[in-house]
Amino acid sequence: MRSLLKVIYRYRAFFIFILLELVCTYLIVRNNNYQGAAFFNSSNALVGNLLETQSGITGYLSLKEANKELAAENARLRAELDVLEDVADTAGNIFRKTVLLEDYQYIPARVINNSTRRYNNYLTLNKGEKDSIKAGMGVIGPGGVVGRVKAVSENFATVISVLHNDMLISSQVRRTGYFGSTSWPGKDASTAELKFIPRSESVMQGDTIITSGYNAVYPGGVLVGIVEEVKLREDASFYDIKLRLSTDFGNLSYVYVVENKMKEERDSIENVAITP
Repeated sequence: MRSLLKVIYRYRAFFIFILLELVCTYLIVRNNNYQGAAFFNSSNALVGNLLETQSGITGYLSLKEANKELAAENARLRAELDVLEDVADTAGNIFRKTVLLEDYQYIPARVINNSTRRYNNYLTLNKGEKDSIKAGMGVIGPGGVVGRVKAVSENFATVISVLHNDMLISSQVRRTGYFGSTSWPGKDASTAELKFIPRSESVMQGDTIITSGYNAVYPGGVLVGIVEEVKLREDASFYDIKLRLSTDFGNLSYVYVVENKMKEERDSIENVAITP
């Protein structure tokens, strides 16, 4: 122990230098957007290979469960298609949801890292720029909404999870069509809150909450969750609504990155409209 203290004392200037370098690097990355983004993307590429190797091993061991997820999703999509084929509009023509979603393309990806116990949670995907993935794209899974792409390297992408303080999802009550916003209050990875539903509207336990389609990130109609609890304080203008999230973030193996082919055109015309 005495020898170790002597070594530390002898090279104290070097150790202090290294400590100050680390502190400076942390402050630069944290307080400068460009350096922060560069660091985030670089760490993406470096850590991504290690995570992919680890995920490959665990993924092989969980193939049975992953196949069950995919089979369940295929069954759900098949059932929805059968229903849609039987639904007619007022003119008597067949209404197909695929027509409404033709502007979207889905890029499959595997989750190679995932956190659920932090206040701000992220996922890492094994797809990146070479697969046409860009920052800002939405991410959905077999159960519904998963998150939004934060940063991309050539082969990997990090995703802001729904379980993140900065994540806000434009949502809609399927039964009534009224819309609000879904956010995660922290702690429980299986629940979220639906906000800005006024007391004048009807919302009840068991209502299905879906994406509204009012932004260019997700198509409308993607599952967000089910209303689990509805409260209304006497002096409140809006309900306090608790949702049971449709996505099981603790058991997420495969996702789809959503590319909106019309996003740039839509953003440009909307920017023109709001520019004074």
